[in-house]
Amino acid sequence: MKSIAFHLNCLCQGGAERVVSNLANRFAKEGYKVYVATEWTDENEFELVPEVTRVHVGLRPEDEKKGRVTKFLLRVKYLKEFTRKYNPDILVAFAHRANYRALMAAGNSDIPVVLSVRINPIGYYDAFSDKIQIKWLFPKAAGCVFQTKEQRDFFKPYLQDNSRVIINPINPKYFGVTHPENKEKCVMHHARLVDFKNQPMLVRAFLKVHEKHPDYQLKIFGPDSQDGTKEILEQLIVENSAQDYIHLMGPCSELEKEIPKGEVYAYSSDYEGMPNSLLEAMAMGMPVVSTDCPCGGPRAVIRDGENGFLIPVGDEEALTDRILRLIEDKELASRFGEEARKIEQVAGEDAIFYQWKEYLESVYDNATKK
Repeated sequence: MKSIAFHLNCLCQGGAERVVSNLANRFAKEGYKVYVATEWTDENEFELVPEVTRVHVGLRPEDEKKGRVTKFLLRVKYLKEFTRKYNPDILVAFAHRANYRALMAAGNSDIPVVLSVRINPIGYYDAFSDKIQIKWLFPKAAGCVFQTKEQRDFFKPYLQDNSRVIINPINPKYFGVTHPENKEKCVMHHARLVDFKNQPMLVRAFLKVHEKHPDYQLKIFGPDSQDGTKEILEQLIVENSAQDYIHLMGPCSELEKEIPKGEVYAYSSDYEGMPNSLLEAMAMGMPVVSTDCPCGGPRAVIRDGENGFLIPVGDEEALTDRILRLIEDKELASRFGEEARKIEQVAGEDAIFYQWKEYLESVYDNATKK
């Protein structure tokens, strides 16, 4: 295998996009010819090294007024034109619609397609249209990378048998960070403000924490997804006159400096793939409490009571209780933090890259033998 193409919507600041940019850059530095085929360009994107070739395969200006079905077929057509022009040894698709497009674009060509499932399949891969496309297209896949075993178990054995479970790599900047001697009395959280992250539950839980510990604050870092979550949070803060101790900090490029200033890290999602924010917090040695949300991401890295706390999804009382326990038991919090740091052993960039490299090489070798 000498060349690899990654296909996804864009390279905006998100989980799948970060993984692709990291992998693309690393494969390029290792001597592979790497292409990244995207549907569009976003304002705030991860950077690619000059050795990576970025190709636009999305709709063109003259396509914008065309119908929905026509647009879908054009997206497939443009991706197919890309594969014919650059002829990569393997095509790796990231995320829901990109998986379908890649399989359709590759068609009956000799290019093996590896899928990547990045979200809870329940709710994203179980609609009627999905069931049709999965039955028609997924048997053509040469393989699939899942983030958790729970994701993998959703699909048929034919896809499971050719798959790997590989968690997300953690940016090296989050390892080995130094914590300040005098920490802020603060609970930390960083993630995009979006409905499924359920940050309103975190705010409500912290209001109860603050009743018992009025000297503590909550800081929520992360960009606005524009889905109304930020407005809900702002309303909660105003309604409870909490402006002095609950803060929406916005996006931050130096989280490795900000997050360790706090004492506790809390994560409140209703569902996830593999939450990068949680992995980063653990890498920074933060004592964490997280919902045990589908499809099993937090459970894959947190051993409840050993390196963090897991709570049921939507359990506001449990979230309040675990935050209080970590605030009030400094020894427990310190022990959790030190155990959490050990995630570097399984989620460091080198470890994850070599898992991907070994898997893609094996898929390519199997495909060329047929």
